[in-house]
Amino acid sequence: MIIHVVLFKWTEEATPEAIAAVLEGLKELKTKIPGIIDLSCGTNFSERSQGFQHGLVVKFTDKTALEAYTPHPDHQAVVQNLIKPILAEILAVDYEV
Repeated sequence: MIIHVVLFKWTEEATPEAIAAVLEGLKELKTKIPGIIDLSCGTNFSERSQGFQHGLVVKFTDKTALEAYTPHPDHQAVVQNLIKPILAEILAVDYEV
């Protein structure tokens, strides 16, 4: 199984509504993209976040599923239409369990 972790830092112009749309769009990917075992995302509350405000964790069946996720049209729609317009910084980590 592959764990995909993403941290998001938003621009100052990002509205609560735009951020909520990102989280909702990400959650919907669980039912749209094959190979996703589980997907969760939410608002950070740790004081150690270095300014990252939201996190995403996706569990994939294998590396092939992760590789298919990135270019998948539904994922790209969320990235291009919802995330990129308000994204200041992003950090991603992938590991196998």
